[in-house]
Amino acid sequence: MIVYRQHARVLVQGMTGKQGSFWTEKMLACGTNVVAGVNPKRAGERHLGLPVYATAREAMAGTPFDWAVMFIPPAAARDAALDAIEAGARTVVILTEHIPARDVIAIHHAAAGHGTRIIGPNTAGIVTPGDGFVGIMPGHNGNIFQPGEVGVISRSGSLGTLICLNLTRAGIGQSAFLGIGGDPMIGTTTRDALEALDRDEATRAVVMVGEIGGAMEEEAAAYAAGMSKPVVSFIAGRASPPGKKMGHAGAIVSGAFGSYAGKRRALEAAGVAVADTPGEIPHLLRSALGAPRDAAQAVPLHA
Repeated sequence: MIVYRQHARVLVQGMTGKQGSFWTEKMLACGTNVVAGVNPKRAGERHLGLPVYATAREAMAGTPFDWAVMFIPPAAARDAALDAIEAGARTVVILTEHIPARDVIAIHHAAAGHGTRIIGPNTAGIVTPGDGFVGIMPGHNGNIFQPGEVGVISRSGSLGTLICLNLTRAGIGQSAFLGIGGDPMIGTTTRDALEALDRDEATRAVVMVGEIGGAMEEEAAAYAAGMSKPVVSFIAGRASPPGKKMGHAGAIVSGAFGSYAGKRRALEAAGVAVADTPGEIPHLLRSALGAPRDAAQAVPLHA
């Protein structure tokens, strides 16, 4: 499960901490179905009106959940993720960055064995305007997110926020925002997210925000070539020099591998319109959907 729906029950690991408390309040305020939290030092208490458990396994027994989201420091992330996976979480959203590589490998291995979807590590989370959000994206802010028919995929939370802000200002709502994360070993790839939005009945078109480095955009392009829904893309890092890491751990170019030019060629060959700047995306979307470039309300992209 990649697209969050309000019927899905959410467990917050680390809910009683400063960040966990802040974002849990925001999630609850916009309708996210948060049902419980985890903090072994405060087990048996209630926080923000919700029960707190010592472990995810105890939470599953007392207050069943479908999704888990982790406000957990790097050193403890492996144990927290394994706890949620072994408890039976269908989806685990790992916000934490700088998790040791061996721990990330262990998390993915366990998830594969239990049939758990991992989103992240180093993700900002998932937003479904009108249903809620899971993570640290400003899904509660109506100036940035509005219900609609355009799905957005991004490694970067900040760049994804900018894209959604531009869409909302242009009168284009979003069916979902999928933040896949910036770790080199993420559990959900750009192609995975693209396939999910292709299947999603609420999504009419897709914006794919990529970055230099790796081959995720090229792999997604191969899938996009067979899609009936239009896909528009923006690739960050066009001016970055080869061999220099830019932002995320995976955003590094070695020779021609993972280059901006290579990604753009692959996407355009697949029929994906590629924007030179984020500000061009609303215009490209309207063009792909058969609407005039300057007609803000010509196509009913709000739900």
